[in-house]
Amino acid sequence: MTSTARQRADSKTKNRTILKTIAPADAARLLRDGAILVDVREPDEHARERIPGATSLPLSRLKEAELAAPGSKPVLFHCRSGARTQGNAPQLAAKAGLREAYVIEGGLEAWKCAGLPVAEDRRQPLELMRQVQIAAGSMVLLGVLLGTAVSPWLYGLSAFVGAGLVFAGVTGTCGLARLLRLMPWNRARGAAA
Repeated sequence: MTSTARQRADSKTKNRTILKTIAPADAARLLRDGAILVDVREPDEHARERIPGATSLPLSRLKEAELAAPGSKPVLFHCRSGARTQGNAPQLAAKAGLREAYVIEGGLEAWKCAGLPVAEDRRQPLELMRQVQIAAGSMVLLGVLLGTAVSPWLYGLSAFVGAGLVFAGVTGTCGLARLLRLMPWNRARGAAA
């Protein structure tokens, strides 16, 4: 195969795996015409705030899940900002198969900015990642304050949390998230997920 032919073949493969973006208003029009909407965020994010009618298919479960989309209706994927869907476009395109598929440009945030409807359930706990950010940030701040006001040894709390965050980033395992998942306000959701 010549290099020009190889480049054309590579280009065709890339074009098949990159999803087209669609503006929220155009996505709403397609949804009214029967398109399928798929939310790729985690279940806790979907439970708290979502586009009405969206099916939850988290990226973390994408490989083993089936996309329940009848016929050849277009499929629209979204996340909070569009970054996760764009970053996983090849996998999402593979899930969509041969049907027309799009990423909602700007995700849920752009959808809200366009004045389109959003279903919210404020009784649901904050998303687990936000809980981790709040807890870790609070412990770092507490360590700094106590280190300054009480004893320099208490800066160790901030160092410990920082080391834990580095470990979580490197291994993909977050002990704080696991601990927070066991808290009473997260138990019902954790059992369902």
